[in-house]
Amino acid sequence: MPTPIKIIAFPGAPNLPVFAALQEGFFLEQGLDVSIETTPSSVYQIQQFHAGVFDIAFTAFDNIVAYQEGQGAVALDGGSDFRVIMGATQIELSAIFHSSIHSSQEIRGKSLALDAVGTGFAFVFYAMLEELGLGRNDYLPVAVGATPERWQSVKDGQHIGTITIEPFTSIAKAAGFQVFRQSSQTFSAYQGGIVAARASWLTQHAKHAQGFIRGYLKGLAWTLDPNNRSQASELLLAKMPDIKPGVISAVMASLLSARSGLTPDGKVLLEGMKTVVELRKKYGTGSLDSSQLDQYLDLSHYQQVIHEG
Repeated sequence: MPTPIKIIAFPGAPNLPVFAALQEGFFLEQGLDVSIETTPSSVYQIQQFHAGVFDIAFTAFDNIVAYQEGQGAVALDGGSDFRVIMGATQIELSAIFHSSIHSSQEIRGKSLALDAVGTGFAFVFYAMLEELGLGRNDYLPVAVGATPERWQSVKDGQHIGTITIEPFTSIAKAAGFQVFRQSSQTFSAYQGGIVAARASWLTQHAKHAQGFIRGYLKGLAWTLDPNNRSQASELLLAKMPDIKPGVISAVMASLLSARSGLTPDGKVLLEGMKTVVELRKKYGTGSLDSSQLDQYLDLSHYQQVIHEG
């Protein structure tokens, strides 16, 4: 009987390696019955992950830092024992604005949709807006939820801008919305998405954690294989019907780029992690040290799998 493992992830194209691993049976080969659920917000994800409803979280690296440092959006009973077990993606974050907005000056005094106002992707947005000449008091950030909810709120005219990942960036551009800035223009490296587990779960499930990593890495390799490009595109279209055939090429190009998408071999990006910590130091609270990253990581299971070849 396969062992069940439940994943909670943000909606988006970066989930494609998981979809591939499920389709191709790579998790079942490891004796695992893996399921994936997408979250409506980072707060919901973290609360459910902390409570043990889910075993694995595909989340932002900043969430791991924030909750371990006691700076999260909500308090967690007993504190956080989240650990990064593998890298996932740099993530190309895009500052998009309603089609009626044509310059950064038109953003002044208006509201912008965010997942939460004090998380890492919000900090990226603030940094990009700063490069556009806007200070923190020039606009109103509003907590709305994950990317689908944020995109819908901008499309409906409730807010004039937000930050998106693929496929929502390409969907927005196809609908005539403006992209004023992208994270790759602002940062040379940014650790966006990671795979996390609780330290307490890892202690009891080392074998399952390693099996999950093996299955995911096979799904990642399948996704990145140029011979599977057509099948991968069809799979993403099937799993995310909001993506239209006209934008799938742009979505896949961003997703498959080592500069702005999935991280080859599931590696963590130490320079990108330092960027995340430095942004939290600048826009968040507390005293952080970007040279002390080990406290957020447990790469022992990943290294064991890689060592096996």
